[in-house]
Amino acid sequence: MKQALVDDTEDVSLDFGNEEELAFRKAKIRHPLATFFHLFFRVTAIITYVCCDWFGKSFVGCFVTVLLLLSLDFWSVKNVTGRLLVGLRWWNQIDEDGKSHWIFEARKVSPNNTAATEAEARIFWLGLIICPMIWIVFFFGTLFSLKLKWLALVVAGISLQVANLYGYILCKMGGNSDISKVAASFLSQTVFQTACPGDFQKPGLEGLEIHQH
Repeated sequence: MKQALVDDTEDVSLDFGNEEELAFRKAKIRHPLATFFHLFFRVTAIITYVCCDWFGKSFVGCFVTVLLLLSLDFWSVKNVTGRLLVGLRWWNQIDEDGKSHWIFEARKVSPNNTAATEAEARIFWLGLIICPMIWIVFFFGTLFSLKLKWLALVVAGISLQVANLYGYILCKMGGNSDISKVAASFLSQTVFQTACPGDFQKPGLEGLEIHQH
């Protein structure tokens, strides 16, 4: 059987770009510190709240500790981890007329700006969705057990974490104001993409998109 051989002088083109892109998408965690702190503050706040009776009898100490952790989580997720893990950022500003405006930024994939990995995106969105649901469970548990002194703390936890979830869902969807349809569509899409992680990464446009609502 004859076998074709490539001449030593012949140039062979190798597609290194695709290999690098494939290796990047398969990478587990590109921003380990940001991924850690995305979950650290919110998970620690939940654990501290559940174990307050074990840690000590000081209600004020537990209240302040949990509230501080929730505040640190809100700031870090809103300003740091969202930008690094999924390339999204949002904020609310008041104009000179006193009107409130939501500002959304979305960083798209470009040759000089790599996207987040699939693992990072899943961790970001699952942490953003699951933790507020836990605080909602705490809310009903507080009502049914008549531990009303914790109610203000639980409401603060729901408010801070739902605010981040609301902002990032609108940011992901380009500032669509119909939050009920957006949330239903986004949550169903997130569940499907979690079950099928290979389809999670979607190509985007180059540059930075800014939406104002």
